[in-house]
Amino acid sequence: MAISNILKEPQLLRLNRWFSGLRGDLTGGLTAAVVALPLALAFAVASGVEPKAGLYTAIVAGIVAAIFGGSPVQITGPTGAMAVVLVGIVAKYGLEKVWIAGVMAGIIQIALGVAKLGQLVKFIPYPVTAGFTNGIAVIIFCGQLNNFFGLRIPRSEHFLPGLWQSLTHVEALNWAAVGLATLVMAANIFWPRINTTIPGSLVGLVLATGIATYFHLDVPTIGSIPQSLPMPQGIPHWNDFSVIRELINPALALAALGSIESLLSAVVADGMTVSEKHNSDRELIGQGLANIIIPFFGGIPATGAIARTAVNVRSGGKTRLSGVIHGVALAIIVLTLAPLAAQIPLAALAGILMVVSVRMIEWEAIGLLMRATYSDFAVMILTWLVTILFDLVLAVEVGLIAAGALFIKRMSDLSLVKIPETEVFPPGTPLELGKEIAVYRIDGPVFFGAAERFATFLRDEPEVKYLILRLRFVPNMDTTGLVALEDIYHDLERHNCRLILTGLQPEVKQLLERTGLLKTIGLSNCFETTTDAICSISPQIQRCSQPVAADLKELND
Repeated sequence: MAISNILKEPQLLRLNRWFSGLRGDLTGGLTAAVVALPLALAFAVASGVEPKAGLYTAIVAGIVAAIFGGSPVQITGPTGAMAVVLVGIVAKYGLEKVWIAGVMAGIIQIALGVAKLGQLVKFIPYPVTAGFTNGIAVIIFCGQLNNFFGLRIPRSEHFLPGLWQSLTHVEALNWAAVGLATLVMAANIFWPRINTTIPGSLVGLVLATGIATYFHLDVPTIGSIPQSLPMPQGIPHWNDFSVIRELINPALALAALGSIESLLSAVVADGMTVSEKHNSDRELIGQGLANIIIPFFGGIPATGAIARTAVNVRSGGKTRLSGVIHGVALAIIVLTLAPLAAQIPLAALAGILMVVSVRMIEWEAIGLLMRATYSDFAVMILTWLVTILFDLVLAVEVGLIAAGALFIKRMSDLSLVKIPETEVFPPGTPLELGKEIAVYRIDGPVFFGAAERFATFLRDEPEVKYLILRLRFVPNMDTTGLVALEDIYHDLERHNCRLILTGLQPEVKQLLERTGLLKTIGLSNCFETTTDAICSISPQIQRCSQPVAADLKELND
C-alpha cells in the first residue's frame, strides 16, 4: 500500500499544480480565447488560407502546445510573423504542401529541443530581433491595403509588387470597406479607455459585421466557416521524397521562425509572472508536436503568441490549464457561432491587423538604438530592410552576420589597451628609450582584428623596437587568437621589432608550446612580469631596477 501511494504521489502533485490556480486559469484562458478569435481569423486570411484554418490552428495548437510545451502560460496559435512567411509559401506551393512543410518544421523543432539548443535564442542580438519584428509589422500593414480599400484583386506574393498593385488600384476603392476598417481601428484604439475586460478588436469586429449585415453593404466577407470541430485527415504526397526535398527550405524557414518567436514569447511571459519559468528545450518539443499534429486537422503552422500570452498572464493564467481552456473555449465558439462569422467583412480583419502591426513596431527600441550607438541602429535598419524586401530567414542571417562582425570589431578595440609611458617608465628614463618600447595590455580574447591594428601601429610609430604584450588577463586562446598572435610576430619581425610576452597563463602557454609558436617567438622573449621584461631590454633600466619595480607594481598585480 505504501509503495502504491508513493507511485501515485507524482501524479497527484502534477494534478495539484494544474488545478492550483483554477479560477485564474479559467479567467485567463477565456479572455485569451476572446482575444484570439478575431486574430485567428485575421492571420489566416493574411496567410492566404481560409479563415477556418486559423481557428482550427488556434484550437489544436493551443491545446497540444499547452500540454507538452515548456512554458506554463504560453498561448499558441497563428501569428503575424508566421503569416508573413506562410503567404509566400502558400502562393508558391499550395496549402497541401504547406501541411507537409509544417510537419517537417515540427520534426526539426523537436530535434532542436532534443539536442538542447533552446538556449541559443538568447544569443540573438537585440538589434536583429527589433529589426525583423519591425519589418514584419510593415509587411502586415501593407499586406492589408487591398482589404482596407475593399479591392477585389488577387494578392501579390512579394512586398513591393503587392504595395504597387494596391496603390495603383486606389481609384477602385470601396468607401464602405474603408469606413468599416476605420471603425474597427477606432474601436481597437479607444474602446480600452471605456472597458478593459472585452477586447477592442472583438467590439470593432461585432460592430462592423452588424453594420455591414444590417445595411447590406457590398463588401467582401470571409465566407462560410464549418460549424464543426476539426477532424483528423490525411495529407497527400507526404511520403513522396521529391516533394520533401522540394520543401526543405520552406520547412527550415518555418522551424526557425516558429522556434525564435515561441522562445521570445516564453521569455516575455517569464518576465510577467513569478510562477514556474519556462524550459526552452521542452518548449521547442511542444511547439514541434503541435506543428506536426496541426496539418492533420487542416491547420497551418503556429507559434507562441506574445500578445495572447500576455493577456492570459494579466487575466490570471498561471498553469498549463489556461492554454487548454483557451483551445476548448475556441472550439465551443466554432460550434455555436460559426454561421455568424461568415458575414465578417475582410475590411474589419484588415483594421484589426493594421492596429496590431502598428503596435508591433518597437518604437522604444528604435529610440534606444538611435540614442545608443549608430552601429547597432544600422544593424537594426539593415535587418528591417532585408525582412521587407526579401524574407525573414535571410534577414536574420544577414542581421546575425552584421552583428557578429560588429562584435568582433568592438572586441578587437576593447581588448587592446596601450599603457601610457608615464605609467611604464620611472622618472629620468632617457627619452629615446621611452620611444623604443611600447607596452600593450590585452584584456580578454585575442581576435584577428588585433593583428591589423598592430600593423597600422607600426606604420604610425616606426621608431618602436620592442613591443611588450601583457597577457596576464588572457585566460585562454583559440585558433583565431593563435593565428593573430603569429601574424603580429611576423609583422614585427619584418619591421625589426622584437615581440615580448609577459604574464602567460598556463593554458595559453601550453597552447603556444603544442603549436610550436612559443619556440618561434623564443623563451627568452617570455617573462613572468612586465617589470622583468623592461629591465631585460637595457642596462640603463637594469641599474634602476628597484625604482622600476616599485613604479610597475600595479602592472604586475
